[in-house]
Amino acid sequence: MIDSRIRHVAETGSTNADLRALIASGWPEGQWLRAERQTAGRGRQGRRWESLAGNLHASTLIRLRPADPPVTGLGLMLGVAVHAGLSSLVPSADLQLKWPNDVMASGAKLAGMLLEREGDCVIAGVGVNIAAPPSLPDRPTIALADLPEGRTLSPDEVLAALVASLDHWLAVWRAEGMATISAAWCARAHPVGTRLTVGTGTDLPQQGEFLGLDRDGALILRRDDGTRQIIHSGDVGLLA
Repeated sequence: MIDSRIRHVAETGSTNADLRALIASGWPEGQWLRAERQTAGRGRQGRRWESLAGNLHASTLIRLRPADPPVTGLGLMLGVAVHAGLSSLVPSADLQLKWPNDVMASGAKLAGMLLEREGDCVIAGVGVNIAAPPSLPDRPTIALADLPEGRTLSPDEVLAALVASLDHWLAVWRAEGMATISAAWCARAHPVGTRLTVGTGTDLPQQGEFLGLDRDGALILRRDDGTRQIIHSGDVGLLA
């Protein structure tokens, strides 16, 4: 039963931080922690993630095994899993992945993920805008409630779909490796040729065209000066 694998709390600082503290106590892979509200939620690049009532804030644990593929593929795998789970709930919506694992709807951010390594474990945090989108200064946002099929969805329904989807795609990652995950990601993502802006935090943002992924899942950007750049970590925006 999926419900038996979800621990629910009314409020916490961060579900990712809570799981980090619970690893040593034997928190099992596939068990989830969901909070109604987070007071110190974070996104990628250390951004504060606003916690709004009715949205989903949840984390789970992946315990790495000796035979697992390279851990670099987990970010893309999680993006595919969340995209697939949400798509099963709102099948007519135009959902798209933005590298590495933001889920977008009509060009606005619907869901985001944060993966953090802790020893032989990876903590995977997922935030989905269900009831209302947070207001972000640098990017548009959207909620499932803004989509016709998503207006009546509850956090419980959304998390149940994500639990089942992550079970599936984690097994695919372990059995088939990075090539299958990359193909699944590309089938759900912004197409080759999409104009992107990429900030890596070390220099001015670069602009160019998306050329695909390398074998490790890094983004390949053809910059406006014609050179290619391999992006292993960065903040990507879609350009009109």
